[in-house]
Amino acid sequence: MLCADSLQQMDAFRHLPPERLAWVCDRATPIHLAPGQILVSEGDPPQGFFIQVAGQITVSRLSNGMDMPVGRHESPSYFGEIQVLTEDLVPVTLTADTPTELYQLNCCDFLDLVHSCREFEKDIFRTVGQRLRGLESFVRTREKMAALGTLSAGLAHELNNPAAALVRVMKDIQPAVMELQRMNLVYGQHQVDDDHTAEWTAMRDRGFAAIANPKNDPLEQGDREEALTQWLEDYGVDEAWKLAEPLAAGEVEPATLDRLMGRWRDGESELRDMGIRWLALSFDVMAMIRNGLDGAERISKLVQSMKSYSYMDRAAQQQINIHDGIEDTLRLFQFKLKHGVTVKRHYDQSLPKIMAFGSELNQVWTNLIDNAIDALAEGVPNGASPTIDIRTCHKNGQLRIEIEDNGPGIPAEVKSRILEPFFTTKGMGKGSGLGLDVVRRIVENRHGGSLLVESAPGRTCFIVLLPLLA
Repeated sequence: MLCADSLQQMDAFRHLPPERLAWVCDRATPIHLAPGQILVSEGDPPQGFFIQVAGQITVSRLSNGMDMPVGRHESPSYFGEIQVLTEDLVPVTLTADTPTELYQLNCCDFLDLVHSCREFEKDIFRTVGQRLRGLESFVRTREKMAALGTLSAGLAHELNNPAAALVRVMKDIQPAVMELQRMNLVYGQHQVDDDHTAEWTAMRDRGFAAIANPKNDPLEQGDREEALTQWLEDYGVDEAWKLAEPLAAGEVEPATLDRLMGRWRDGESELRDMGIRWLALSFDVMAMIRNGLDGAERISKLVQSMKSYSYMDRAAQQQINIHDGIEDTLRLFQFKLKHGVTVKRHYDQSLPKIMAFGSELNQVWTNLIDNAIDALAEGVPNGASPTIDIRTCHKNGQLRIEIEDNGPGIPAEVKSRILEPFFTTKGMGKGSGLGLDVVRRIVENRHGGSLLVESAPGRTCFIVLLPLLA
C-alpha cells in the first residue's frame, strides 16, 4: 500500500496536509509492471494520474513509423496530469524499463485533489508547463529533421535519374568518339573530293540542329524511321533498325542517302556503308551530349533550389521574392507532386520583395504544401483531379499567399483546433501535430503576419498574410 513517506519524497505532495496524504494513499490503486510492459499507449484516452515509487519508465512517441524515445520517468515521480486536465488523448507511450511499482488515482480523484490545495495545484501546473515545453522542443526538432529527411529523400530521388543518365553518357561517349575518329582516318585515306565531303558535313550539321531543337512529332518521326529502315535494308545494311532511329532524329531523308551513297553502292570496301554509320553515330553522340547537358542542368537546378531553399551563405533576414521560395519548395517536392497532382500558379508578378527570414518562410511553404499533398492522398470529392492552387496578390498593405487543395476538407468539429500544438488529424505516427503550429509561429511571431484557414468539403485554403514594410 502507498504510504505518506513515499509521497513526500516529491515536492508537490509536501504541501498536502496529513489527512489529504492519507486520502491519496487510501484511494490509489497499485500497479506492478514487468520490464518491457506498456502502461499506456499513444492514442489512449486519459487513464488517470500515476505516482511512480520504484523503477524506470521510458516515454516514446511514434515518428514516421518509428518509436522514438522522448524521455524517462525516474522514481520517485508522477505523470498523467496533462491528459486528466485537458482530456486529450495520450500523446506518448509509457514502457517499463525495469520492474516498476506505481499507484493510480482515477481522473475524478486527481481533479478533487488538485482543487483542494492551492500549493499542490501550482506545483502541478509548473510541472505541466515544463513537460509541455520539453516535449514540444523535442518534437519540433524531430519535425524539422523529418521534413529535412523527406526533402532529402525526394532530392536524392530527383538527382538519381539525371546523375545516372550522366554516368551512362560518359561511359558510352568514349568508344563512340574513338570509332568516329577511326572512320575519319579511313575516309581520309581514300582522298574523297572536297565537294562530296562538304555535302556530308552539311547533312551532319543539319542533323545536329534538328536534334538540338526537336519537333517532337512522333508520327512524323515514326514515318521517317520506317522509310529509312526500308531504304537501309534494300541497300544491304546490317541491323538497319539500329541506324534508322538516329538518322530519323537528324531528319535525314532516304533520297539524300541514295544520292550521297551512289558512288559506293557497287563497291566492296568499308566505304560502302561507312558514311551511313558515321552519320548515325555522329547523331548518337550529339544526342548523348544533349542528354548529358540536360542531366547536368537538372542537377544544377536542384542543387541551386536546395541552396536557395535553405538560404545558405546569406544573412538570416534579407529582401526576398516570395515566388522564388515557393518555386524552390515545389521543385524539391516534385517527387511527390508528379504522381497525379496538378499545381496551378496564380502569381502576381508585380509583388515587391519583402524583408523576411527566407529559410523560415520556406518551412511555412513546406508544411502547407506537404499537408495539401497528404490531404489529396485521402481522396478528391466528385472524382475531380487532385489539384493545388497557389495564389499571390497584394491586398490592404499586405502580401496574401493562398495555398488551396481540393481534397476532402477539414472536419468542422476539429477545424477550431488544427493550429493547437500536438493536435493532428493524421493517423498515429504520421503527424506530430506541430507542423501548423510551426507555420503559425513563423508567420505571426517572426513576421508579424496572420494565418487564416478556410475549409469545406472539396476545398481547404490556408491564407498567409505578410506585412509590406516601406
